[in-house]
Amino acid sequence: MTTPLRLEPVTAANIDSAIGLKVRPDQEHLVAPVVKSLAEAYVHPGIAWPRLLFDGDRLVGFLMAFHGIDFAGDGTGTDIRSGLWRLNIAAGEQGRGYGRFAVEAVAAEIRRRGGTRLTTTWHPGEDGPEGFYLGLGFRPTGETSGDQTVGELELR
Repeated sequence: MTTPLRLEPVTAANIDSAIGLKVRPDQEHLVAPVVKSLAEAYVHPGIAWPRLLFDGDRLVGFLMAFHGIDFAGDGTGTDIRSGLWRLNIAAGEQGRGYGRFAVEAVAAEIRRRGGTRLTTTWHPGEDGPEGFYLGLGFRPTGETSGDQTVGELELR
């Protein structure tokens, strides 16, 4: 990292750069492209929290958090969660602390909203990001979401 990192909303001025952000080719099967995330954010306003990650003036990543969803999806409202929905760090930008910064920023936003845990999912397997998430303190819950492992980080 060379300059202070910051998150910015996606705007008309930066949407083309956002859509152009690509992960490494060997990771494309692990995370949806930014354009899909932005479409999901459009149809889930108030739940989705998409942000671009900048190092100075350079776009280095994209994240999308979710806030206050009925994770069980059964309509009872007994399992409301917030967390990290997507994390895309640009090809060539990994290993510089950007992913950690993104997770910490989502954690801070969840805390600001009164939350005490951060939920995320990841594709299991050697080529997936499980080691990254476990290294940040996430613990698998024993649940799955589709074919992905569900993990949680307790926020203190």
